[in-house]
Amino acid sequence: MYVVLVYDISQSENGQRRWSKIFKISKKYLSHIQNSVFEGEISKVQLMKMQKELSLYIDKSLDSVIIFKSRQEKWLDKEFWGKEDDKTSFFL
Repeated sequence: MYVVLVYDISQSENGQRRWSKIFKISKKYLSHIQNSVFEGEISKVQLMKMQKELSLYIDKSLDSVIIFKSRQEKWLDKEFWGKEDDKTSFFL
């Protein structure tokens, strides 16, 4: 399945540490596309693993994590408004 993960982590109550852990876990499973946004193909098993790992660091009273799911990327209509980052621009 294709997913888009977005999160908003509160900076209070050790938020920087939580943000760092959530960022690293998300990057392990998905491609980082913008600030607190990740996307990519992932299996149901991988998604369950990622959710389990993330749940250790999400403070449900302060933080928000949203996962949008689609069967495949082709079923997701994606538009860029403004600057579109080129992930390959650092290659020579």
